[in-house]
Amino acid sequence: MSQGDDIQTYARQGFGTLFELKAPVGLLIIDFVNGFADPAVFGGGNINKAIANTVPVLAEARKRGWVVAHTRVVYADDGADNNVFTLKVPSLLQLKEHAGISATVSELASAPGELVVRKTVPSAFFGTSLAAWLTQRGVQTLLVAGAATSGCVRASVVDAMQYGFRPLVLSDCVGDRAIGPHDANLFDMEQKYATVMESNEALRTLEHI
Repeated sequence: MSQGDDIQTYARQGFGTLFELKAPVGLLIIDFVNGFADPAVFGGGNINKAIANTVPVLAEARKRGWVVAHTRVVYADDGADNNVFTLKVPSLLQLKEHAGISATVSELASAPGELVVRKTVPSAFFGTSLAAWLTQRGVQTLLVAGAATSGCVRASVVDAMQYGFRPLVLSDCVGDRAIGPHDANLFDMEQKYATVMESNEALRTLEHI
């Protein structure tokens, strides 16, 4: 089947309905840390391009007064919070609080008043205060940037939807170390869990809500 046939199948079954985007708006930037920017560590693919595309989005979010949250993967120095995720990917245990590879890339560093979520699993919401923090601030539409599209981004988008937020995935601001999983997960998220737009289109659209 062609992609066109696939889309027709999804549409016939009622998938792919667009969310009505509502204010207030928040921005979630997932795991854009030095280790994911480095192809020799956890990077590769189109992650660095996604980081560059997120820089003007973050600047615009701050200009518009949107709430902003960042995430980092951070494990205890002694590995006490080792979990099943690290059994599957043991190299993640390199991501300690003061390890350079766990620090947010300098061009997307958090500003005062922005939440930094430390997590040990893919979802930004699982076992963290993120949902409560966004809810307290009234967020309805949640823009999502970050890495990796097929992993932590997807997990966070599914959880965001399940918590009642309206995820808006910025397709040029999410990246993966392999393009096949990136494309497949953008397609799947758009059909089931999120609105997917390029960042310029999203920013234009959100001017009117």
